[in-house]
Amino acid sequence: MVIETFARVLCSSAVCALLAAPALAAEPVPAILIDTATIKAHPLPDYSYAGYGFGVADIPEARGTVLNVTDFGVVPDDGLDDSQAVLKALAKANAVKGQVTLRFPAGRIQITEILRITRSDIVIEGAGSGPGGTELYFPRPLKLIDQSPDQDEIRTYNVEEKKFQIEPEHNIHYLFSEYSWSGGFILVGPEGSRPASYLGRMDKRDPVLTDAVAGKQFGKTLTVADPRKLKTGQIVQLQWFSTDGEKSPIIASIYGKTDMPIGSRHWTQTNRATVAQSTRIMKIRGKVVTLGDPLLHDIRADQPAVIADWQHLTNVGIQNLHFTFPDAPAFGHHLEQGYNGIYFTGVFDGWMRNMVFDNADSGILTDNAASLTIADVRTRGNRKAHYSVHLGSVHNALVKDLTVENPVVHPVTVNTRSTRSVYLRANVMRDAVIDQHSGSNHQNLFDNMTLHISPKKTGDAYAYQLWLSGGAPYWKPGHGLYNTQWNTALVIDGSVPVDAEVDLTSGLEGTSAAIIGLHGNRKVKISYRPDAYTDATNQALTAVPSLYEYQLARRRAGK
Repeated sequence: MVIETFARVLCSSAVCALLAAPALAAEPVPAILIDTATIKAHPLPDYSYAGYGFGVADIPEARGTVLNVTDFGVVPDDGLDDSQAVLKALAKANAVKGQVTLRFPAGRIQITEILRITRSDIVIEGAGSGPGGTELYFPRPLKLIDQSPDQDEIRTYNVEEKKFQIEPEHNIHYLFSEYSWSGGFILVGPEGSRPASYLGRMDKRDPVLTDAVAGKQFGKTLTVADPRKLKTGQIVQLQWFSTDGEKSPIIASIYGKTDMPIGSRHWTQTNRATVAQSTRIMKIRGKVVTLGDPLLHDIRADQPAVIADWQHLTNVGIQNLHFTFPDAPAFGHHLEQGYNGIYFTGVFDGWMRNMVFDNADSGILTDNAASLTIADVRTRGNRKAHYSVHLGSVHNALVKDLTVENPVVHPVTVNTRSTRSVYLRANVMRDAVIDQHSGSNHQNLFDNMTLHISPKKTGDAYAYQLWLSGGAPYWKPGHGLYNTQWNTALVIDGSVPVDAEVDLTSGLEGTSAAIIGLHGNRKVKISYRPDAYTDATNQALTAVPSLYEYQLARRRAGK
């Protein structure tokens, strides 16, 4: 679908990454961008700010005070539970001033307690995720061991919203598990924080540092009412609220001009920001503030925003670990017992890398975080999982080189309120689907992914539902503007004849998706609802296989 107004918005900004029709372009579309087609009508934001340090900073090496869990009584490979010794080591690490690294030795270490990270400047590090590395073994689910009040809100929410998994053919009629998308054996977040809102009556607005007065979408400067509570280097959260209910301009800015029904949660939770952008202040000159990354939306009199004091941690890293859970039975979707690896919340500039998860219900869950890099993660096992790596309520999160070997309901997902986040080079090795989970997720990128699929045959035709918009009706549509899929490679199984065409279908997704360079080892056609902007279908984008890396290289070069 050609929407010229989108092109005009993007080309008026300094971060124009790809340009629209030649009449609107400020410079030519780079000839190398795609091989045989050009993007004529659909603008693309600059996704290159995703990741630690806005995508340009190196993840720091483990440093500061180093504590070895073996000094607190951990004995690997002895078949005994090491929980109390690990908790002692963690308590000591939390008490260290300055940077600290908590180091685990090679071998199997058994844990039956939740490990809580509530401080900044900490690295949890093992000896590697492969053979000869560190294996953390969790034999019991969170459903059994978690006696904390952490999940009380979501438990109440499930009851009040009547969240039941109902499958009559399997005699299933059970309340959702609180661990389907929450909780983990390593739980990261500021002390006493609330990572996500489920009950609107419990919402409290963050302290406002100043009102934002004016700013242009995709620009990096804004004018504020009073800069006295701001300082250079400060991490803040820019928040837009639905101030005029369902007619609020911010809702139109998320979804554009559409006849699709918009779910009521966008405006009924009045103390919960409809859009939240966690960022860093780079410069202050009078009342003009320069941010570390481009504005998600305009700021103006009818679309106001505030700069809020956001509770968060910084420089939290988890790396070089192998998480193992028992190969226990699966009771069904939304009935997970809580074999979750990491729940990473309330962090700005954090990372997780070089990790393997065996038999997890969810390997990594995120919420209310920003500027994250999640790299070199592999999920495996036979039990059907809910998520591999989940992006929920995050901004500028980068998931790169994810390998999904196990069956997963949502193997790659941008979930409620996630913005400008990226999956780069994900390889989903079975039953692949792309989940754009309802709830104002927008400006996200699925980049250079490899997806293995097994189409179904009906008569002489082959079809496969590649897109699945999860989420409740009160959070629909499935996504907002500028969600993009770039250079997706499909590996279609051999049951499909080489000369056949596969119809790729969707549920009812969201507005103005861009699907560019979708191709496979069989010819494909795209049946996306509502209409998406498509280009270079059945072509591999070999000149620029990754849009994220192309944009990052241009930004590094000052272009």
